[in-house]
Amino acid sequence: MQVNPGIFKAYDIRGVYPTELNEDAAYLIGRAFVTFLGAQHVIVGRDMRTSGPAIFAAVVRGITDQGADVADIGMVSTDQYYFACAKLGWPGMMVTASHNPKQYNGFKMVRQMPYLLSGDEGIQDLRRLVESEAFPTTHRHGSVNPYDFREEFIQKVLSLIDVDSLAGRKLKVIADTGNGMVGPILSEVYARLPVELVGLYLDPDGTLPNHGLDPLQPENRAELQQRVKDEGADIGFAFDGDGDRFFAIDDRGDFISGDFLTAILGRYLLEKEAGSKILYDVRASWAVPDGIKEDGGIPLIERVGHAFIKRRMADEGAIFAGEVSGHYYFKAFNFADSGLVPSLYIMELLAKRGVKMSQLLGELEAKYFISGEINSKVADPQGRLAALAERYADAKVEHIDGISVSYDTWHFNVRTSNTEPLMRLNLESIASHEDMEQKRDEVLAIIRG
Repeated sequence: MQVNPGIFKAYDIRGVYPTELNEDAAYLIGRAFVTFLGAQHVIVGRDMRTSGPAIFAAVVRGITDQGADVADIGMVSTDQYYFACAKLGWPGMMVTASHNPKQYNGFKMVRQMPYLLSGDEGIQDLRRLVESEAFPTTHRHGSVNPYDFREEFIQKVLSLIDVDSLAGRKLKVIADTGNGMVGPILSEVYARLPVELVGLYLDPDGTLPNHGLDPLQPENRAELQQRVKDEGADIGFAFDGDGDRFFAIDDRGDFISGDFLTAILGRYLLEKEAGSKILYDVRASWAVPDGIKEDGGIPLIERVGHAFIKRRMADEGAIFAGEVSGHYYFKAFNFADSGLVPSLYIMELLAKRGVKMSQLLGELEAKYFISGEINSKVADPQGRLAALAERYADAKVEHIDGISVSYDTWHFNVRTSNTEPLMRLNLESIASHEDMEQKRDEVLAIIRG
């Protein structure tokens, strides 16, 4: 069968339903997954997308026809799915397209926690199997059994913090889950905490009646930012569609950048485990390695993407990793990324320290001037990367992921998107806000050439 090869991405499988990814493709992907891994059991969960039930049923049929049993964990957030994979020690397929628009669907696939299938390791193998349909004959038909890990998951995430410490300061949080998968589990977890939770769009609804699933897009968080300010909340939380990414709004109603949040969380977790290793990605502000070193930790830089981050964390025994894009990973949570876990650590931090989030951020904003991620549509990305390397040849130049250029008072990273014809710039100056803007415009002129 002809399956669109473009759905096999760097970190997952993703496409528009039903033109790029349909039931026939999902069936073959299920068979290919079992064949490639030699799996006897596969955990399968799904998000709230309207195509979810059909894609779920098709992939389960493929898995069982290929002789493996299915642990059906139902409609869950991706961090609940990672928890189930770790708990059972089995591979898994999560039917989700994360923060993509509602017409998309796809799969996030675990080999064995914390290792995921990626483009380099497994996803292209699945593509070749699907195209050839070279599946071994099996005379066994797998069974499907329901599993419910909800209560165990709640106990696990609550065990990571000192719940009693929250009682000392009655915090008010406004959380927007955007009709994605986080609402139900967030409600259950926060019902057991001495905090005031105001929820926005907590009911999963694949038609997305209120706004999109990616809180990095300003229009998807505008209402939350306004509500935090208007209602005098201590903090606002936003989650992407499947709940593996987390975003926060401070008490001023301002969006908190992922690198500043990584710096704050990383330093807080070092108080719990002194001298530990912490990972950050190539796009991040110097606030991250500076703060970690200052507090006696060991900062480690890594390329962007959960497959790389999780593997490096496990290899190094790092306690925490943060990506600018809103992924936060925890050794205490099987090296997996979670939306719920960082929200709990932030609540604990604010309660124990008795500070406002804006105070913690003010210290960083006074010293580190960041551009945020700026995307440019470029016809010849490799040519632009070469032009940047030539122009800044007198700097420290690294090619961990795209190009990273560092001078004494400013630095930047430019990398190409894995999914779109875009180049992404992140730049920072520690000289001044004006210097950041000037350097940003200079680099953008070369990128947009």
